[in-house]
Amino acid sequence: MTSRNRLAIALSIISLALLWPGLTQPVLTIRATLQLFGTTRELSNETRSVIGAIQSLHASRNDFVAGLILVFSVLIPLTKAALLIPIVAMRQSPKRYQLFVFVQSMSKWSMADVFAVGMLIALLAAKGTANLSAAAGPGLYFFTAYCLVSNAAFQLFRIEA
Repeated sequence: MTSRNRLAIALSIISLALLWPGLTQPVLTIRATLQLFGTTRELSNETRSVIGAIQSLHASRNDFVAGLILVFSVLIPLTKAALLIPIVAMRQSPKRYQLFVFVQSMSKWSMADVFAVGMLIALLAAKGTANLSAAAGPGLYFFTAYCLVSNAAFQLFRIEA
């Protein structure tokens, strides 16, 4: 195994360690207030993690959106990581390259990086409104780090056909 592939595997393991808190820690807190007769009233104050958002969307019968977040932000990253094990284990198998190409094509459909950018845009948009404030939670930074490290790992990994 080349040192490049060893580094890719190490980065994949690190990315998984970043994924878990990225999914479970608070990603974003949004607070909405209303000023009426000189008094500020809080209308909403919600903090959500990715998993919490999925659960909340499911509970409010927004199953399609909850499913999209679940598939593209949870299941695809976990599947990519799980498939790395057989790719590394199958040294001379012709299926190794096919599996690697499949994982690469799956990466194109991963919404992890899109989700992280979407959260950042929501954060910035909320900060620009007078009665709406937003604060990024540690989950956003873990999730963004997962995206960057995972993408770097798969860019480094090389398999010959």
